Amino acid sequence: MEEALDFVDKYGTTSFRMLYDASFESWSQLGIRGQPIAILFDTEGRGNTIWYGEFDQDEVLDLAETL
Repeated sequence: MEEALDFVDKYGTTSFRMLYDASFESWSQLGIRGQPIAILFDTEGRGNTIWYGEFDQDEVLDLAETL
């Protein structure tokens, strides 16, 4: 958990809910190889859009409204 908190301190990413998985099992299941990454899931639980690196919060919110 300390590494996750350090990440938030370093990148200031506090706008959306973040998934913390100490085992990295979710990384494997989602095909994640590094961070930062953001995935917008649709109502069926499918990764609708993926951002690698920085992303625009307004863009995410606009896309979320269309789901």
